[in-house]
Amino acid sequence: MSTEGGTRAIIAALFANLGIAITKFIAYLISGSSSMLAESVHSLADAGNQVLLLIGGRRARREATPEHPFGYGRERYVYAFVVSIVLFSVGGMFSIYEGVHKIQHPEPITNIAVPIVVLLVAIVMESFSLRTAVVESNRVRGRQSWVQFVRRAKAPELPVVLLEDIAALFGLVLALIAVSTAGITGNALWDGIGTITIGVLLVVIAFILGVETKSLLVGEGANPVDVRSIQMAIEAGDDINRVIHMKTLYVGPDELLVAAKVATTPGATGAEVSRWIDAAEARIRAAVTVDCLIYLEPAVFESGKSPSDGGRPPRPVTDG
Repeated sequence: MSTEGGTRAIIAALFANLGIAITKFIAYLISGSSSMLAESVHSLADAGNQVLLLIGGRRARREATPEHPFGYGRERYVYAFVVSIVLFSVGGMFSIYEGVHKIQHPEPITNIAVPIVVLLVAIVMESFSLRTAVVESNRVRGRQSWVQFVRRAKAPELPVVLLEDIAALFGLVLALIAVSTAGITGNALWDGIGTITIGVLLVVIAFILGVETKSLLVGEGANPVDVRSIQMAIEAGDDINRVIHMKTLYVGPDELLVAAKVATTPGATGAEVSRWIDAAEARIRAAVTVDCLIYLEPAVFESGKSPSDGGRPPRPVTDG
């Protein structure tokens, strides 16, 4: 994905959530609705999450050091994982606690019109934020479905903002239903039920974010299409006979490590092998859109045997 697109989506969501959080909290103070309080905390947590994503993006741009020779790209994954924790604890668990408290100690909602108007305005503002995230995601999503995009994206910012905005819109609709029902029936129990439902929604979204970012933190390789493209690029020239085995790993959202042992023509000079490796690296960079760190090890392959595996048949090309 483009870093600029992710940043635009984050900033749009940040300003939307700050404005929404303030108006929701004012509505809570006027009406006493626990759903409004839960939504206030939800929006405040989302705004904090956007700040974390911006910090992570900034720190990830630091230059590589001897201690971190592949750079700091994975800091974006770390901060995205922290976002899932914040959404779970501050957003989800607080809302569930507040909803249970409201059911145990119900209090009537006053000035019902105020929270309803605020929720309707918040839905409009949140829709604008979601639209920005959708537009930026469509620039890089290609033909993937939305589920595939969230699961396969190596840059975490847009999937995080998308899921947060979707959760926020659903939460606003749930809050609107809960507050309206409580106002119409005069039973504050509905307000508490709505608050718990919002909390459960946030916990589910936080769990999905946590699972996906954990996978990125552990380390993911290139997708099967890119793996095949890299293999074909290496073997496209007459200078390299085949790929014996290969591993790929994303060292950051925008940088892919490619390490492979390749079979070259027996009897070639060192200068010839060096030119072949350089040409293969150029073909790899032309075959995939992501920046690559490439390490190719030349070897001689004869009669189905690899020179370093004790005469066993070579392993098929695999990823990770």
